[in-house]
Amino acid sequence: MPRTAVQIVNDPKKVKLLADPVRREIIRQISTQPQTQNQLADKLELRPSSVSHHLRVLRKAGLIRIEHSEVGTHGILKKYYEPTSNLFIEDYKNASAGLQKYFVHTNIERLRGMLSMLQILAEKKNKSVKIDREELNDMAQEIANRLPVIAKKYKDTQTNMNREALNIRIYSEALKSVMKNDRWKKIFAGIVG
Repeated sequence: MPRTAVQIVNDPKKVKLLADPVRREIIRQISTQPQTQNQLADKLELRPSSVSHHLRVLRKAGLIRIEHSEVGTHGILKKYYEPTSNLFIEDYKNASAGLQKYFVHTNIERLRGMLSMLQILAEKKNKSVKIDREELNDMAQEIANRLPVIAKKYKDTQTNMNREALNIRIYSEALKSVMKNDRWKKIFAGIVG
């Protein structure tokens, strides 16, 4: 069954489910190749019962599905799981205040990576990216708010792009849109054009 490119997660309960790092890693692992509970347990170094719990929660929420099943050794049915979408983008505004902090922190880390690449480009022009902690936090919040808007154009479509390439594309488009904001233009002046 084909997967959509992007699913925008608006339901606060599902947003909370996706904040769990183990669940995020399970989705990341099965996005490239369907895997069984035991395969995931081995890769994640967790007990199969723990992985089973996370799979059950993700499946009940409609975030993953069984791609196929097969009978293994000793007649045990092996279920191979895959995500229902290549990429899940959480709607930041629908998260609780505590989860918003979590997602801003995640976006700060991603933004640091993008700004590091821009710093490399800036150095070639004898410039630098100058941003303070408060600006970094504010920009990360703005990106978090723009991600679902940018992701809408990929929603309900299918793509050959892998999860990581799609994630990079959406984040770069969000950053590009933020860079046009008058507040941020001074940070990027002379670096990109």
